[in-house]
Amino acid sequence: MPPDSTATKRRLLDAAFAEFARHGLAGARVDRIAEQARANKRLIYAYYGNKEQLFDTVMVRSLGVLADAVPFHSADLPGYAGALFDHMIEHPEMVRLTMWKLLERPEVSADEVEAYRPKVQDVAAGQAAGLLSADVNPADVLILVVGLVAAWFTASPSLHALADATGPSRLAEHRAALVAAAGRLV
Repeated sequence: MPPDSTATKRRLLDAAFAEFARHGLAGARVDRIAEQARANKRLIYAYYGNKEQLFDTVMVRSLGVLADAVPFHSADLPGYAGALFDHMIEHPEMVRLTMWKLLERPEVSADEVEAYRPKVQDVAAGQAAGLLSADVNPADVLILVVGLVAAWFTASPSLHALADATGPSRLAEHRAALVAAAGRLV
């Protein structure tokens, strides 16, 4: 019986996540991923194909981890926005990985679309039940909520400086503003 490869695959994906979040696709090195994972470099190619395929696998996996960490309920989009913001504050590497994805690999994979489909369907169901305003496309509702959350991470540092506050109290103030804005969307 061949050895179980589950632990090795997990270590490789964890190391690849860290490497891609830190350096992007172009700057990531397969040698560093293998070293960090304490695995043979050839296993990366055997399990995941090339570096681009490994990046895609890491991206889809990270969407699944995010979905597990921040459950989505269209009946509470403001709560989702706040929880997503909290998760991103605690895991800035997810924000960096997403930015690298947008910059270096903007193509959309079927797996990525499928990761978002249940959320869009949940919004559509909430609209059909009269719980949410039905005058906005369900995908746009999710885009807008995620965009509100992402605004903190993508806004110019100059805008942050104009807020006249720093630290945890500033984060709490911004979080409250985004939760309120998400509530107004629906």
